[in-house]
Amino acid sequence: MADETSGLGGRFRRYARVTGTMGNLALKMAGERYLGIKIDREEHATKLRDALGGLKGPLMKVAQILATIPEALPREYAEQLANLQTDAPSMGWLFVKRRMASELGPDWQSRFADFEKTAAAAASLGQVHRATSHDGLKLACKLQYPDMASAVQADLRQLKLIFSLYERYDKAISTSDIHTELAERLEEELNYKREASNMRLYRYMLDGVEGANVPDTIDDLSSERLLTMTWVEGIRLKAFIENNEDQESRNRVAENMFRTWYVPFYYYGVIHGDPHPGNYTITPDGGVNLLDYGCIRLFRPDFVRGVIELYKALRDNNEEQAVTAYEYWGFKGLDRETVNVLNIWARFIYTPLLEDRARPIQEMRGGAHGRELAMQVHAELKRIGGVKPPREFVLMDRAALGLGSVFMHLKAEVNWHRLFEGMIDDFDVDVLRQRQIEAADKAGLPSYLWQHDEGLEN
Repeated sequence: MADETSGLGGRFRRYARVTGTMGNLALKMAGERYLGIKIDREEHATKLRDALGGLKGPLMKVAQILATIPEALPREYAEQLANLQTDAPSMGWLFVKRRMASELGPDWQSRFADFEKTAAAAASLGQVHRATSHDGLKLACKLQYPDMASAVQADLRQLKLIFSLYERYDKAISTSDIHTELAERLEEELNYKREASNMRLYRYMLDGVEGANVPDTIDDLSSERLLTMTWVEGIRLKAFIENNEDQESRNRVAENMFRTWYVPFYYYGVIHGDPHPGNYTITPDGGVNLLDYGCIRLFRPDFVRGVIELYKALRDNNEEQAVTAYEYWGFKGLDRETVNVLNIWARFIYTPLLEDRARPIQEMRGGAHGRELAMQVHAELKRIGGVKPPREFVLMDRAALGLGSVFMHLKAEVNWHRLFEGMIDDFDVDVLRQRQIEAADKAGLPSYLWQHDEGLEN
């Protein structure tokens, strides 16, 4: 097989396919904007979604991320791209045999008692096969598609082009740091050894946390492009919702998801940036099996402090505290007008946490209301000259919006205020920093993973 780290021919092919897909979008948007050429956005957005759904690789994942960034794309496109499925067409058995041989050697099949030829699931960067070890352990083998390094380079170049075209006529949100953040996270996802480290980290952070389940890694059957882990039984969220009308059960799943995502963040400064339903399953007792650890973000302790300070500022209507919170996040040179605009969106995100009572989340997070607020914030930011969001904000915002969407599908009625207050009531930034050091040691993480985001040094 060709070297996947270079893959010049694969890269050219990828450029051609991606350029045809994304370039078409850019030209149509530009034509509508500058030449007054009207297009049927609903129809074109549907065609774009279908085209991207057939492209293995990060562009599908990027499209899902973009769909959660307020007003990064026109509404019609955001809605269609948000519906991209994780179950893409899988590789055939001949491809699988070659890929497995390249990762474990020509005798790879002898290392399993059984290995299913048909993929159990297929997503944007790889597919999963069921297997059984010689001692009877049920396994999940996550195998990366061929030439994904070239795909990442091609897709990210095209994404940068789209961002630059968009900013020429809309400067409300600076996209340079958004692109940098997405690029680094996607490139990290290609390294399954990094993902194995993330999985060990999550096993440590969620040890003893109610309703949170993390598989074990099988290191001697893993490589940079093959990740083997224990198989955990569960059903997809959609199947759970369709087969379970019990409100208490739905609430239990929502609470367990909240803990699975936010115990790591408020206790260790780590967020899972991709709450897409394809990344977890639900157990019979309402627990959450977290399956994918590629899109993980490590945060500075001060960033976590900023999230908590902003909550307190909104709760107490303290404008000075809100400014301090945004500065902890990394916003620069904020004036009162900009802070007031940012607070409009912040109140939408924080609303479920501010009132001490259980109520349906759709009362606070309706889709139409969210779009209206996003449009209002976007218009105001554009009027005052735009804003440059800190890089960390991208995945933090995505996690909050993604989980909110899941909670709405569950029709959850939970006292989010008490769940949240229970996590932050004894928050101390120095304690968080010490927990990060201990977590890195216990999980066997190489120091560069943390130094990269200055998680331990600041």
